[in-house]
Amino acid sequence: MKRLVGGVDEAGKGCVLGPLVVAGVSATPEGVRKLKRLGVRDSKKLSAKRREALYPEIVAAAAKVSWLSIPPGEIDSVVLRGERLRKLNYLEAVYFARVIDKLGAGRVTVDASDVIPGRFGDDVRDNLELECKVTSVHKADRDFPIVSAASIIAKVERDRAVGALRGEHGDFGSGYPSDPLTKSFFSERIGRGEPLPAYVRKSWKTWARYGLVPGQATLAT
Repeated sequence: MKRLVGGVDEAGKGCVLGPLVVAGVSATPEGVRKLKRLGVRDSKKLSAKRREALYPEIVAAAAKVSWLSIPPGEIDSVVLRGERLRKLNYLEAVYFARVIDKLGAGRVTVDASDVIPGRFGDDVRDNLELECKVTSVHKADRDFPIVSAASIIAKVERDRAVGALRGEHGDFGSGYPSDPLTKSFFSERIGRGEPLPAYVRKSWKTWARYGLVPGQATLAT
């Protein structure tokens, strides 16, 4: 198992709704070569259709695939708490470590969520239960195929979760603050005096631009 190498990445950090998904992939050296031949890339550079097509091929080439979702309520709890160096980046590091512990890899590369990659790597290592060498770098999803594969898994699982929410609650667009459809969907709801639904991250400063003060938005149960 120590011959396995792994990669971990996340999807959905900047979105105002839905979960943040952390995913990891581990593979043998031959498995990594298979991933390269598949043409895995940073998930943001691929269409949704291509990501979905690659998903089962990544699973087939990998030794292990694991992913976890961080729900909006847990994200809000750390952001609103405001404890220095214990906000969202640290929460991500905790989940990165949980995923790494499931991969069975001796070496794992992670796409650093912190502006200081070394600090993020330290936080990940501090939360590991199993011994593993962790390398934390920016743009790892671009430069390391094993991390590219993890980014695709994270993005597909995140898209599926958001798609389910959209099917249940209506078309709110992508859920990213810059999306006009997302803005109009929630601005209209706020204008009607309705509470923010439980699937949104009420700690986001975006709500101030939508007409609510961050941290004072009513959250539906």
